Amino acid sequence: MSVPVAAHLRGRLLRRYKRFLADVETPDGRVLTVHCPNPGAMLGCDAPGSPVRCSTSDAPGRRLRHTLEMIRVGRTWVGLHTGRANALAARALEGGLVAGLAGYPRVRREVAAGAGCRLDFRLEGGRRRPLWLEVKSVTLAEGRVARFPDAVTARGRRHMDTLARLRAGGERAAVLFVVQRGDCERVEPADDIDPAYGETLRRAVRRGVEVFALRARVTPRALLVDRLLPVTL
Repeated sequence: MSVPVAAHLRGRLLRRYKRFLADVETPDGRVLTVHCPNPGAMLGCDAPGSPVRCSTSDAPGRRLRHTLEMIRVGRTWVGLHTGRANALAARALEGGLVAGLAGYPRVRREVAAGAGCRLDFRLEGGRRRPLWLEVKSVTLAEGRVARFPDAVTARGRRHMDTLARLRAGGERAAVLFVVQRGDCERVEPADDIDPAYGETLRRAVRRGVEVFALRARVTPRALLVDRLLPVTL
């Protein structure tokens, strides 16, 4: 299972700034400003001079033609596009790759879960209770350990509290960490970066929220669903 990525434009990162912008130098010396589809800190994934790949779109209305898709950290390509994590999750759900999330014939996306809150998926049908699922894209790593988040995330805490509330109401609720790099063996909360998120995650798990993690291998042509990873809380 894979998600196609036409990241044909080669370059090296000069800088990432204003959250959604990055400057990239191409092999022929051009400097392009590209869209950065990652609102996080990109900790460990923003070193100037690093090789990057960008996709290109000529769709009407786009302000920037190119989108930063991935960066090379050491010998590993790391996917930076947070939207790709949701696409990978959808492929995994369709293929029944995650046993704990299988058995649902209907998968809805971006579903309202209360005032001011939407969750990525709601799984319905079959003989199982409906399940709410939030997906988190993971790019930060320390050695062989993937870590989330890479910055303080009040939004991430709200998502976990929402999942816990839905679970208390009798439905299933889960979070799926999608690790967009192939060099990690497990996932853990980054308590040194956002201890409140780690506490909220653990509290939600104690209340019945389920936790899963999926690793993707990133190449300039596709993101390949690799395997499940354990989560250490």
